Amino acid sequence: MISFLGYDIPKLKGLGGDLTAKEILQQPDLWLETYQLIVRQRDEISAFMEKINKEKGIRIIFTGAGSSAFVGDAVTPYLSRKMGCNVESIATTDLVTNPDNYLFSDIPTLLISCARSGNSPESVATVQLAEKIVKNLYQLVITCNPNGELAKQTRGNQKALLVLMPEDSNDKGFAMTGSFTTMVLSSLLIFSEPKLEEYKSLVEKIAAHGKKMMKTNSINEAIKDLAQSNFNRGIYLGSSCLKGLAQEASLKMLELTAGSVNTDSNSALGFRHGPKSVVNEETVVVFCISSDAYTRQYELDLLKEMASENKAQKLICFTPIDDEEVRSLADLTIFIGEGIEKEIDDVILLFPNVLIAQMLAFQKAITLGITPDNPCPSGTVNRVVKGVVIYPFNLRPVS
Repeated sequence: MISFLGYDIPKLKGLGGDLTAKEILQQPDLWLETYQLIVRQRDEISAFMEKINKEKGIRIIFTGAGSSAFVGDAVTPYLSRKMGCNVESIATTDLVTNPDNYLFSDIPTLLISCARSGNSPESVATVQLAEKIVKNLYQLVITCNPNGELAKQTRGNQKALLVLMPEDSNDKGFAMTGSFTTMVLSSLLIFSEPKLEEYKSLVEKIAAHGKKMMKTNSINEAIKDLAQSNFNRGIYLGSSCLKGLAQEASLKMLELTAGSVNTDSNSALGFRHGPKSVVNEETVVVFCISSDAYTRQYELDLLKEMASENKAQKLICFTPIDDEEVRSLADLTIFIGEGIEKEIDDVILLFPNVLIAQMLAFQKAITLGITPDNPCPSGTVNRVVKGVVIYPFNLRPVS
């Protein structure tokens, strides 16, 4: 029988969390399926990327709203390093309100739209504004919904490519889980198309590791114990790609607890510049530790500082390296690198990190008596955003 965090399906249904639990659990299988989907679409992706590579000075912009925006935040630092150029992440919620601050008519642009449903008003409006402003626009749509407006807009457009995620990635629960991780993975694979075969074993390792982690009793018990503690503030810290992960982890806790746990995210260095003021005896601080020796120094400095100050209720470390120093400083250390040590790059750590973050947010919601599948039944926030009015836009003169 399927179980999640020690709960069987009947219990999960009674708690109002069976959809979200299933969607967290199935992610490793979705990653394997995502790889196969990209392989099957390889020729089409290759032909499209060949056009992009021929465009001199082309801008590459990832865009989305909420968790879909964090897909770009998570992958663009790695892609920038890999490609030797600036790959940008700009949320649709910024692009729509000030399009001419971000989009320029004479600069060829690849707009990569990430979306679970593809029906958010800002996502659709961003594409329409880009088509209006940018003379030479290419579009890559990565979405979980073949019937969404974003998917429909690519049809018949020779300068657009639609990449669909596995059907089950279109989460039925409130929070984005499999949709987020499959869009992250597909983004990495699309830009690695020439060496796609080399990624097969890596995806298999990540998937196997993810399954094992979610079945590990010590991890499940640690998450349950942590969720039982009476924290009402959660801070998630990460650097570079893991800063994007920290944003997503922060949002998952905020969403699934319906705001009962107030959250924020930052980098280790950025946190000192004011945001650290939020830490008190009701605060849990989660460090998503880097695998990079240089970056890790800055994170460990902050960990040492906060351990000596002893103001937070708990300091938690998700670490890819089983480090005795980290264990001695943190109240709880979860080792996420087992089995993938030789493959470790921070962009790969997105996957085990986000699983643990999702599990913790789910368990905290249950502890608080909140239903994870629908944490906000009042409709204050919705699975697909409502209430957004898109207004006509005309290019403004530069003063």
